[in-house]
Amino acid sequence: MRRCFLIMLVGCVLFIGCGSDKNKSSDLAIVNNKPITNEEFDAYLKFKRTPAKDEKLYNSILDQYIEREALASVIETEKVLDNLLLQAELNEFRKEMMISRYFEKFLNEKVTEQTIQNYYNTHANDFDERKAHAAHILIRTNPKMTEPERKVKLTTAQEAYSQIKTGKDFASVAKDYSEDKISVKKGGDLGWIKEGTIDAHFSKTVFELKPGSVSEPFETPFGFHIVKLLEGPQIIKKPLKTVAGDIRYQLRNQAKKTEVDRLMAKTKVVKYNK
Repeated sequence: MRRCFLIMLVGCVLFIGCGSDKNKSSDLAIVNNKPITNEEFDAYLKFKRTPAKDEKLYNSILDQYIEREALASVIETEKVLDNLLLQAELNEFRKEMMISRYFEKFLNEKVTEQTIQNYYNTHANDFDERKAHAAHILIRTNPKMTEPERKVKLTTAQEAYSQIKTGKDFASVAKDYSEDKISVKKGGDLGWIKEGTIDAHFSKTVFELKPGSVSEPFETPFGFHIVKLLEGPQIIKKPLKTVAGDIRYQLRNQAKKTEVDRLMAKTKVVKYNK
């Protein structure tokens, strides 16, 4: 059974349904002679995205809702606010909410998981990446180095390259010389790298090599590199799960623009210059 009580807040809030089920009456309470209906409160719950199944949560939110109604009712009678300004703000909020809700519903129906899958299937080539499996030896430089210091680094890179050319294992030389703290632990192995990444010169050198071949020392902003192409290059397709978010974003933007254009075409706007 529902509790029945009065809350005195300048005006009077009356809860309906003493000893009755809340679904048997369309009114949940009366605030200064204004009824709060089941339908009104259900709409509020949907707006707040709150489930009505939890009785305790339902009653807690209802109490808060009634308190807000009571406060608004009293403040309105005080007439201390600029009603025209308040009404303008309310109208603007209503328009914003209406537009937001419309496009939320429209886009959720327009761009589904199946839509994303279909786009992925029909634009398969867009998700191809050219990758190569490479290893490198890095002898670091920095812009503050003097020319003599830079030449010392180049000499070190050339020494490493000479050892590889005389038959020493690339991974072994990498562990002895490379200053890349991450890849050195794996004999210089960088894994599969995407064409165009790291550095333009680095990428060009890697993708021009033949599998198993080693480059001469060359310089990038990171320092002097010696690169070995382990595998590839190969065309590898990005899996759907890694690009679904980007596809969704793109399709939603396109769909929204198209719908905005459609809606605007149905309106007649006359703008006067002052």
